[in-house]
This record gives sequence, C-alpha cells and structure tokens, in this order.
Amino acid sequence: MTRSFEHTQALFRPVPGGDDEVPAFVAGRDRHRAAKVQGEYALVADALPPAVPPSSKQTRAASKRKAVEAVSTELGPVAAKRTAAEGTSLSAPSTAAAPSLAVALRRPDRQARAEPAWHPQWKLKRVISGHLGWVRSIAVEPGNQWFATGAADRTIKVWDLASGVLKLTLTGHINTVRGLAISPRHPYLFSAGEDKTVKCWDLETNQVVRHYHGHMSGVYSVALHPTLDVLVTGSRDSSARVWDMRTKKEIHILGGHDGAVSSIVCQAADPQVLTGSMDSTVRLWDLAAGKTMATLTNHKKGVRALVAHPTEFTFASGSADAMKKWQCSGGQFLDNFDTGSKDNIVNCLAINADDVMVSGHDDGQLRFWDWSSGCCFQSMRTINQPGSLDGEAAIFASTFDHSGSRLITCEGDKTIKVWQEDANSTPETHPVVWDPDQLRERY
Repeated sequence: MTRSFEHTQALFRPVPGGDDEVPAFVAGRDRHRAAKVQGEYALVADALPPAVPPSSKQTRAASKRKAVEAVSTELGPVAAKRTAAEGTSLSAPSTAAAPSLAVALRRPDRQARAEPAWHPQWKLKRVISGHLGWVRSIAVEPGNQWFATGAADRTIKVWDLASGVLKLTLTGHINTVRGLAISPRHPYLFSAGEDKTVKCWDLETNQVVRHYHGHMSGVYSVALHPTLDVLVTGSRDSSARVWDMRTKKEIHILGGHDGAVSSIVCQAADPQVLTGSMDSTVRLWDLAAGKTMATLTNHKKGVRALVAHPTEFTFASGSADAMKKWQCSGGQFLDNFDTGSKDNIVNCLAINADDVMVSGHDDGQLRFWDWSSGCCFQSMRTINQPGSLDGEAAIFASTFDHSGSRLITCEGDKTIKVWQEDANSTPETHPVVWDPDQLRERY
C-alpha cells in the first residue's frame, strides 16, 4: 500500500519548485470545460457577460458600489436595488444590462394563452326517464343507432338514440352498474359493477356468455382496446386487470395505485393503457410488459375522469382540484383548464372531433371547453327532475355520439339528458369571451 501511495503521489504531484498544476492536467481540464460549455450552454453563451479576471474583495466591492450609484442616479434608488437583487449586471447605466446565467436559463412561469376558436352554443334537446336509481355509466353503439346506460337500480337499459325510446332492459348484476363498453368488432356488451363482477353480454341473444373473475372489490371502470381482443377493468382494490376477451384469462395485473382505479383509457399506440386513480395520480402503462411507463403526480386530489382526444395524441384528466391536458408520449404536461374553484369536483369528461370538451361536475354544472386554448365558452347548470333532491343534481357520466353532434349525460336525478348544438347561435349573438392578458400556469 505504501508503494502504491508513493506512486500515485509521484503521478499527480504539482511541478517541483512551484504551486502550478501539471500542464497536461490543465490542458485536459480546459478541453473538458470547453466541451461542456459548447454542449450545454451554446444557446445562451452569447447572452452571458464576459469573464472578469479575479480581483481582491476591496476592488470588487468598490466596482459594485460605483455601478449601483450610477444606476441609482439614472433610474432611482428603488429600481437600482431591484436590479441588483435580480442579479442583473450593473456595468453601465447607458447600455443594456447583460443577464446572469440564472436569468438567461430561466423558464417563464406563465405563458400567454392562444385565442380560442368559436363554437356554437349547446342546448337541452330531450330528457329520458326510466331508471330507478342514479345513472352511473353510458356507452354508444358503434353504428350510432342506440346507446346503453347502467344505473344504481342494478339494470342495464338500451335506448334508441334518435327517439329516446326504451328498447331493452338487461338484468343480472346485484349492485350498481359502474362501467359499460360496446365492442366495435363483436356483438358484445361488457358491464362492470360494484358486485365485483365483469360480465360479457351477447347482444344477439341478450344473455351473459362470459364472466371475468379476479377483482377483490367493486369494479368502477371498463375499457376495450381498439385493435386487440383485450379488456381492461379498474377496481376499488387499487388494481387494473387486463383480460383476454375470448378465453377469460387474466393477462396482467396492473398494480401500483394506492386508491381505487376510477377511470381507464385504451388506445392503439403506447402508452396503450392510461389509468386514473383516487390516489391523485395518473399512470401510463406498457401493455406488453405490464409495467408503468410514467406516473403523473400533478393532481392533488383523486382523478375521477380521463378522456383521450380522438385525433391528437393527447388526453385530459379531471379531479376535484383541476383539469389538466397532457401529451400521451411521456406524459408531458401541456395546460390547465381553469375550473374557477378548487372544490369543483369533476366526475366525467367527453370530447368530440370538433375540439369541444365537456366536463360534468358533482354540483350539476355542465361546462363546454375549447380544447386548443383551454377556454370555457359555455357553462350551465342542469335542471333536476321534479321531485328529486337538490343534492341529486350531479352529472356522473357523459359521452358524445359518434357524429359528435349530440351529447348524452347521466345524472343523479335518475334521468338521461340529450344535448345538441343550437342552430340559432352565431358569433354575433354569442361572441367569444376571451381575456388576452390571461396567463396559464406552468404546472
């Protein structure tokens, strides 16, 4: 060990007779610094002040005092103190001050919003009654001819989309039906309920043909993969399970959430599964590996709703504290939707191809948003059915039909409401209310 220590000292000892470093080491250090500056600070290198040779403390203090006195003479003492506090160069009052490294690399905390596009107003078209409990879930048939709803009365009802006439009632669940999904490639309807069951209904015989067993608590959400014969369900047991639609086998258990999985979105490209949970997080999943690709923790309260844009590779999430827009690849945060209140609980989200997003709230509010700018262009409060309580005004589920021209909402007063665009609304009668000075938050 002694020889090794002496050999190391001989290699890295400074040049004899002086305090200078080894010339080879100095050259290597300079090359490393030059490469680092070129690679990481090339964009702001020109904005930095020139290097000042080291001087004594007294010289530096005197130069700074003179610079402050010069700026205070021209701008006043308050502006000079603010300028000094921000770290701006005080070299001369007549020339533009060169920013420091922190100022040059600073990212703006808030950015200006884009001007929203004009959208026609929406109005109530029809109220459908028939359920005996809160209506909690909805799905529209791919042919756009009928839709199905599930409620707390443990039934699934099928309605004609054009007339609102009841066509069929399916019974089999023993608790609230919380999720519905209709396959675009098979004549199957999938339902999930608080009775811990997931059922597959054959729409040709109106019978249950498959059961998917495995969840340990109530199942709150269900989604179908757009290209694979795969079913994904989210439960109160904090897990999302991936099922083979035909063999009923459990492919993956997507574990990692600490709360109930209340919403699921499936898409063809990675991340193929997105889950929102009451633990206030959103997870992006690698379906092939069954592992988490990213965890989004920007929300402060439980995430109750997720919706993917039909044409863009983006999605939105809604909770009791905020509504946020994300990039699907990597989960990059894009924007906030200003709900106006931190206690305005968002129960459901829906979006159509015209960039109109709708949020249904727990207090009965229905808000229409411009997707690109995040501007709310219409807000209304639903009207309760006569005889229902004021607390039953909640909107639990919503969806657009496949044409995007009709909106269907499921509400706590046991009714289903159909909304459509107002043909009489014009940019002159309902102009866009937009504040160009409004800024959007960074997170």
